[in-house]
Amino acid sequence: MNLRNQTSKESIHVKNIHGSRAVSGDSHNKGKTFSIIVSGWPAVGKTTVGAELAKEFGLKIYNGGDILKQIATNMGYRTSGPDWWDSNEGRQFMEKRRNDPTSDREVDNMLKEIIRKGNAVVTSYTLPWLIDDKCIKLWLQGSPKNRAIRMAKRDNISIAVAKEIVRERDLKNRQIYAELYGFQFGKDLSVFDFSLNTDMMNLECLIEISKDIIRKVKNRQA
Repeated sequence: MNLRNQTSKESIHVKNIHGSRAVSGDSHNKGKTFSIIVSGWPAVGKTTVGAELAKEFGLKIYNGGDILKQIATNMGYRTSGPDWWDSNEGRQFMEKRRNDPTSDREVDNMLKEIIRKGNAVVTSYTLPWLIDDKCIKLWLQGSPKNRAIRMAKRDNISIAVAKEIVRERDLKNRQIYAELYGFQFGKDLSVFDFSLNTDMMNLECLIEISKDIIRKVKNRQA
């Protein structure tokens, strides 16, 4: 697999984004524990890829969105259903997060501790920008159009509805994380070790390439 620095996103499927984040034996925990963070836009396949990596390498999977959803449940929100985030209550909780970031900070602090303990795969929008511990950071890129198609199939909704949901969630995520932490979600990718353009491959290929990346990193550490 050819990993090249600072090449066009459209020209290749995989790239090493930033020299200072290049994975090496010195930057990760040699032969001991390791963790993976999978991040990317909504409906890009983070949970699926994360679950497959956890299964392949014997790691435990943690989903930042699920933890945040549990906090919402504890606060009295009715969070049943896979598409709760796109419901009226989900949107209300999203707006509450903009005004009170306590829940987001609580989730991120929990995920930081999980990464530091090791042997975990975490899916998270924010964690790659917040932690510089010994872990592999993977970004999944995807166009709004293709993510809407994926969401429509996953949630059994029309593509038109999915496109509007993707547009709204992209906007809200950028606003929340810029206000909360000051980083530009989806634009500053210098914190990542690897990026995969999900528009250029099917899900099976995406999973296999992700596994191959992690396998090669582990072999370098051996």
